[in-house]
Amino acid sequence: MLAAMPRPATSPSPPGDSSPRDRGDACPGTLRLHRADDGSLARVRVPGGLLTAARAKALGAAAESLGDGELHLTSRGNVQLRGLRPDCGGELAGRLGEAGLLPSARHERIRNIVASPLSGLDGRGARDVGPWLRELDALLCASGRTAGLSGRFLFVLDDGRGDVDALGGDVTLLARDDATALLRIGTAAATVRIPGARAPRAALVAAEAFLDRAAGTGAWRVPDLPGGADALREEVVRRLRETVPGGLAVEDHACPSGSGGPAPGVVTGPDGTAALCVGIPLGRVGPEQWRVLTDTARRRGRGELRLTPWRGVVVPGVRASESAGLLDELAATGLVVGPDSPWSGVGACIGRPGCARSLADVRGQAAAVVGPVGPLPVYWSGCERRCGHPRGEWVDVVATPDGHRITLVRGEVRDAPVSVPDGSGGLAAAVAAARRAHG
Repeated sequence: MLAAMPRPATSPSPPGDSSPRDRGDACPGTLRLHRADDGSLARVRVPGGLLTAARAKALGAAAESLGDGELHLTSRGNVQLRGLRPDCGGELAGRLGEAGLLPSARHERIRNIVASPLSGLDGRGARDVGPWLRELDALLCASGRTAGLSGRFLFVLDDGRGDVDALGGDVTLLARDDATALLRIGTAAATVRIPGARAPRAALVAAEAFLDRAAGTGAWRVPDLPGGADALREEVVRRLRETVPGGLAVEDHACPSGSGGPAPGVVTGPDGTAALCVGIPLGRVGPEQWRVLTDTARRRGRGELRLTPWRGVVVPGVRASESAGLLDELAATGLVVGPDSPWSGVGACIGRPGCARSLADVRGQAAAVVGPVGPLPVYWSGCERRCGHPRGEWVDVVATPDGHRITLVRGEVRDAPVSVPDGSGGLAAAVAAARRAHG
């Protein structure tokens, strides 16, 4: 399987550096483990966050027997296994391959697809994007070209409600009520209206056009391209005109500036069904929590879990009459089941001791000062990279050599930061004040 992997693409330049990096794309996967301070790390791509109960069980078993026992959810609805033995790569690949989580060894790192997690469950949105998800994943895995995408390139499938459209994908499909779709390149406001039935193939065309324009530039993602999204969109339109009948229309549809996943609780669906939406404190799911989620999906739901880009889990297809009791069972394991939980909106990178770059145990610090719910999410980062931070408006808490820096982020605008030195005792109050500073 390792021999079948493509040669990594050249990395893009960091901010302020006009020359490409001299190393390849080091984004981890399942077949390419990353060495961290707490052991090896595997990132398992879960397109659309969709897991059958059987695959969820296989992931949990691998985490317990090969890693630290926890599943770490990412901001793209994927799963990381941490604390892995350095020699377990072959066994891990075999286990996950048997479970159907590795349909293509050459494409396992590029299957980065997020989708509206409640699509088809609550009657909202213009269409159920599940068929788009399945077709796009199959197209990506069947294309020899797409194996050259970086592990950071992101596809987004939005059912029309605008939730995942706000996540800043490289290629976004946005469903419309008239059975068409809008194709967005990067976060540009100008979109291309296409027939909905052709949407997944149009996304493939866009990805292949990106690869052609990125050749020799060191670009990992659309914003890294010379000429950016506009130049790529023009090329994509030219290619689509050759294959899509009926013509295309370019129109403005601004990308939402904020993002928000489903609130924890019960979402009512059709025919007496419901979906359970739960939050995962700091994105870490323990073995017992995962077993309860998986068993609930298998025995009381329709046999699937949906992982959200906001580090939550949706259990579809439970009986509405049983939903309150099932939510109580999930709450008993420490999961977030209501918007009034102090953990609502609180996130953090792995921090110490898992990451050598981190300056602090930010997860422990976040837990120590978690307090009243505020209107803004807060994200704790152990260093300036801010891995996994949210988009839109949020409170940015970054560890510094002598304390923390707290900044209110409003899209592209950052307010003046507030520094809190170590030992001052004012960290909790400063974070709480920043969370309330909305509007």
